[in-house]
Amino acid sequence: MSGSGRSRDAGRAIGEQVSGYAAVVTTGIYCRPGCGASPRPANVTRFGFAAAAEAAGYRACLRCRPYRAAQPLTWSGPELACRAVRLVLGGALDRRTEDELAARLGVSARHLRRLFAAHVGVTPDGLARSARTHFARRLLDDTDLTVLEIAYAAGFGSVRQLNRACQEVFRAPPRALRARRRKTDRLAADGGLTLRLPFAGPLDWEAMTSYFAARAIPGVEHVSERTYRRTLALGGHPGVLELLPGDDEHLILRAHLPHWEELTHVVDRSRRIAGLDLDLDEPTSHLRDDPAIGPLLEQRPGLRVPGTWDPFETGVRAIVGQNVSVAAANTLAARLVQKLGTPVPGLTQLGLSHLFPSPAALADADLTGLGLTRSRAGAVSAFAQSVRDDTIRLDGSIGLEQLVDSLTSLDGVGPWTANYLALRMGERDAFPAADPGLRQALERHRSRPDEALSGLAERWRPWRALAATHLWLADSPPAARAA
Repeated sequence: MSGSGRSRDAGRAIGEQVSGYAAVVTTGIYCRPGCGASPRPANVTRFGFAAAAEAAGYRACLRCRPYRAAQPLTWSGPELACRAVRLVLGGALDRRTEDELAARLGVSARHLRRLFAAHVGVTPDGLARSARTHFARRLLDDTDLTVLEIAYAAGFGSVRQLNRACQEVFRAPPRALRARRRKTDRLAADGGLTLRLPFAGPLDWEAMTSYFAARAIPGVEHVSERTYRRTLALGGHPGVLELLPGDDEHLILRAHLPHWEELTHVVDRSRRIAGLDLDLDEPTSHLRDDPAIGPLLEQRPGLRVPGTWDPFETGVRAIVGQNVSVAAANTLAARLVQKLGTPVPGLTQLGLSHLFPSPAALADADLTGLGLTRSRAGAVSAFAQSVRDDTIRLDGSIGLEQLVDSLTSLDGVGPWTANYLALRMGERDAFPAADPGLRQALERHRSRPDEALSGLAERWRPWRALAATHLWLADSPPAARAA
C-alpha cells in the first residue's frame, strides 16, 4: 500500500496501467487506471486508495467512474496495516469503533491511526465511509432498490447519513446520482437481486468452480454450469447466493436475501469466495521466473486461491476430511449437515437444502452415528467450542503463525488442516506441506531431482498459497485432486 505523493511516473498518461489512483491538481478530479485522460505528469498526484484522494479534496471522474472498478488489495506495506485495511473494508467498523478494532489487532488506537496516515492516507473511519458510499453508488446504478433500502444495505444508519456521504464524495444527493445512471448500468434480475462484482486482471472462473464442485458440502453448496450456489444465514434467517460468469471485468452475484441490511457484507464475503480482491501482479512478478511455478502461471494466468464464505464451515470440512478421500469427506460432511444443520425448504431445484450448523450448534452436539472416529469428532467439538468462545479467531485479525498455532493447539488438528484453512481464508503464505497431492505435484514439477521440496517452497514465500493452488490444479481436473 502506498500513501499520497507526487507522481514518479513522469511522461506516463493516466490511461496507462499504473498502480493507484491518479488525481489531477488543476481539475480536482481523480481517475482509476485505464481512464483515457492524459494530463501533464507534473499536475498528477497519486493515491493508493480512492478514499485518500477524496480525503484530499478530489472528486471522482465522471468518465471512468472509479467507484465501479475493483480495488485490488496489496501486501506491499506493513502487514498490520494491510490486515487492518482488509478488516475495515470487510465491515469491521460497521460493528466496532476504531478503538475496538485497534484492540482486536493488539495495538493502540493512536498507533492504528498513525499507520493509516502513513500508509493509506486516510483514517480507518474515512476508509470505511468511502467504501460504504461507493457501494451505495453502485446500488443506485445497478438496482432499483429505494434510497432507504440502499442506505441500510450499504451500512449507513439512516438516509440522512447516506445523503451527507454522497454529497461529500460525489457532490450530489442519491436521487440525483440515480438520475445520471447509464442505460447499461441497470442489471435485469431473473429472481433475486443481481449485482456486478468487479475484479482486476484475469480470472479462471471455470477452474475455480471445478475446484468448488469437488468439495461442495451437499445441501449447503452446489455447483452446476459454472454457477456456484450456497445457502447462508442473515440474522438467523436463510438466504441463497449465486455466483456466475459475467464478462472479463466482473462476476455476477445473484442474492436471494431475507432483508438488505447486511448486503454490503454479503458482497464482501462473496468476493472472498472467488479471491477477487487479490492483486495478481504482485505474486505473478514474484513467481513468474520460478522454474516450477512459472510455467504453471503461464498456463493459467487467471487462477486464484479458492476462498470461503465461512471459515468455520471450511474448518469443519477440513477436519472431517483428514486422511480420507474427497468423496468420503463430502459424505461425512453431508451426514453432519443432515443431522445438525437447519433445513431450508423450497430449494431442491437449486441443489440446496440446509444451513450449515453454527459453532454454537456444533460445540456441544452429539456427533455419534456420523461415521467420525472418536478423535475426529473430538476435534470438531473442540474447534466449534473455541470459535464460539472466540479463543480461535477466524476474522483475519491475527497473522498466519498465530492462527496456525491456535488451531494446532487443539487435539486432532494438525499443521495440514491449519494451513489448509488459512489458505482458504486468504493467508497468502499458507502452505499445507503435508498434503499428499501437493507433494506429488512438487515431485513432478521441481526443476532438479535432487532439490529438496522444502527448499522449493521457501523460494515461493510469501506467495506459497497461490503456488500450492497452481500445483494442485496442474496435471488433472480439480475434481480429481485431494485437498
